[in-house]
Amino acid sequence: MRLCFLVEEHYRHDGMPNEVIGQLTAWGHRVDVVRPGGSLLRMSEAVDTGAHDAWVLKTVSGGPGLTLLEAAAAAGMTTVNDARSIRGVRDKALAAAIGRGSGLPLPTTYAVACPELLREVPAAEYPLVVKPADGSSGRAVRLVSSPEQLETMLPVLAGEGMLIAQPYVPNSGTDIKVYGVGGELFATERCSPLHPDSSVRERRVPLSAEVAAIAARVGAVYGLDLYGVDVLLGPDGPVVVDVNDFPSFRQVPDAAARVARAVLELARTGGGHPAQSQATAPQPASATAPQPASAAAPQPASTALPFPTLPVSIPAQASARAGESI
Repeated sequence: MRLCFLVEEHYRHDGMPNEVIGQLTAWGHRVDVVRPGGSLLRMSEAVDTGAHDAWVLKTVSGGPGLTLLEAAAAAGMTTVNDARSIRGVRDKALAAAIGRGSGLPLPTTYAVACPELLREVPAAEYPLVVKPADGSSGRAVRLVSSPEQLETMLPVLAGEGMLIAQPYVPNSGTDIKVYGVGGELFATERCSPLHPDSSVRERRVPLSAEVAAIAARVGAVYGLDLYGVDVLLGPDGPVVVDVNDFPSFRQVPDAAARVARAVLELARTGGGHPAQSQATAPQPASATAPQPASAAAPQPASTALPFPTLPVSIPAQASARAGESI
């Protein structure tokens, strides 16, 4: 197969997706790497060739990669994740509306175009968690304890663009990150960005039936095939506080191979679609057997892209076997 990975500068040296690219290359597939933030893109021609079996995006929120992915989707190309689904979680205000409307356990969410409007949030809702509507990786997540503290923080919040605010969910200081990949769910526990503690190390944890059901429902509601869900175990039960597409998959066993297999399967089947049914929702890892490997698919003929691509020189994982695929 021939795949196009859109990788922005923020993830230039990250294991994810570089290890996935290396794994796919080791299996004999061709991977073109495009860095949207560092390339002159001829948008009128960028996806006309139809040379790729799938386009894969690893980018920060608000980065130019999503525009190019949406252009590929508009031209009928398979995208991973579905480009419309990515837009639905990249905008946290939109994600809250979609999730609450679909019955997911999300906090009440306020959205404001300028931080001064947060003064209108009822005092009974404090403490508040305030963060950028296009934030990612825990960036600029702040705990505001009272309306008085809000006043002191307005100058700092002024440079963050559109904001969302949610009532703080009391918790132990750790949250559960659930990864969905290849029809399986994997849970890790990690330190909350609001309660930094260097002694808390991220680790795999068992996935309860309740949290698994919520995480599976998240994938179905937002139409995501590769995703992560941040869950807090609050006094009234699990609460979803963030959803992201193509996360790091840290602590997932054989993550690069699992994600690579999932990308190949989505490329072969045409990818997922928004609002998947519950019948296709992922299952906890212990309930799903790994899919067997088979011979690598033949590569299509090479076609020049109307923008610069980067050669792939990423060493394959030690466990990779030449020619392996799903």
